[in-house]
Parts: sequence; structure tokens; C-alpha cells
Amino acid sequence: MTSFISHTTIDCHNAFELSQWWKQVLGYVDLDGDPNEPGHEECMIRDPETGHQLLFIEVPDEELPAKRIHLDVRPRSGTQTEEVARLARIGATVVADRRGCYGPGSGWVVLADPEGNQLCVLLSEAERAAFLAG
Repeated sequence: MTSFISHTTIDCHNAFELSQWWKQVLGYVDLDGDPNEPGHEECMIRDPETGHQLLFIEVPDEELPAKRIHLDVRPRSGTQTEEVARLARIGATVVADRRGCYGPGSGWVVLADPEGNQLCVLLSEAERAAFLAG
């Protein structure tokens, strides 16, 4: 017998605002029949294509744990550079640029969401395929 991942949980101070931000980043949506609203202490969103779910849950601690979660994201379309720029426009900040650190066609950009949670932006599938083919 094995287990499977039901959803990924992210501790935060404002579940609604952070879920709204991540919906913009990932193209996720609220659960059918369970819309997220301001003031909700738990907000679940899901990928309409894969069903993957993220749960944002408010914790009372003033200081949130340093390592609450880390996600790697890959652009569905466009390039890594375009996605980094898009995320910066909607409130992400660049923490570190690791593009090319491990040779041509490698690396990622470390960003932080509006509450400081880190994420990495990887090359798009098209960029990876072009590099591998070349």
C-alpha cells in the first residue's frame, strides 16, 4: 500500500490574498462550489487541467516558519525570461538568478511571492527541448 499527495499546503498570514496571487501565477481556479472569499482562513485552488490542488491556510504565528514550502514552476507558454518578468509585474521579487550556473540550458530564477515564499522558475518545455535538440 502507498499514499498519494492530496494537495500541497502553504502556511500564510492571508489565505485569500495569497490564493488569489497564486491563481494569477499558475492559472488555477477555485474549487467548484467552494469559492474563496476575503476572510476565509483556508483557501483551496486547483489546476483545471491536472487537478493538482494548493491549500493556503492561515497560521496565528507572528513569525511564519522559514521553510513553509517551495514550488518549481515551468512556463506553459513563452520563455523563462518572459515568465520571470510577468511574475515580477504581479508582485514577485527576484531572490537569485541561477540561469546558466550549471552550464548552457540549465538553471532557474529564484523568486519570492508577496509573503516571501520562494519559488523557482524553470525553463519552459519548449526551451528545454530546443536546448536538448541543439
